Amino acid sequence: MTESAGAGRDAEAVSRFVEAFAAQLVEAGMQRMAARVFAALLASDSGAMTSAELGEQLQVSPAAVSGAVRYLAQVHMVSREREPGSRRERYRVHSDQWYEALTNRDAILKRWEQTLREGVDSLGATSPGGQRIAETLAFFEYLQGELTKLMDRWREHRDKTFGRG
Repeated sequence: MTESAGAGRDAEAVSRFVEAFAAQLVEAGMQRMAARVFAALLASDSGAMTSAELGEQLQVSPAAVSGAVRYLAQVHMVSREREPGSRRERYRVHSDQWYEALTNRDAILKRWEQTLREGVDSLGATSPGGQRIAETLAFFEYLQGELTKLMDRWREHRDKTFGRG
């Protein structure tokens, strides 16, 4: 039994969940293997697995796991950690992975806003293209402000619901 199935859990049911959730992540635009690895980590009891454990559960090669983990680490959805006394790495999903992923998007939004400002300046605020870009910029600025408030409310809700804080 792989670690992700956990004691007393139906490995087949876990696998069905992993594949179903991964399929939904793929529909939302995530790479297929990254979605499968992320869903497997999310479903595991410890929230961490080695490349070998992921490969065994998902029936994929170590290279496929490596590529998926590289992508997930870049978007801050998983982290790598060394097993004590070993050269093997474990890949971990944290309980705040959605917060981390959205925070990473916040940095992207800030870069987009800067580039859009430059676009408005380059095209001219009164040109049709400049107006479209200005509206896009206003949308991202609005989204950024709302995202900050939303994440503050989420932390309060999470702390109340799960007894953190």
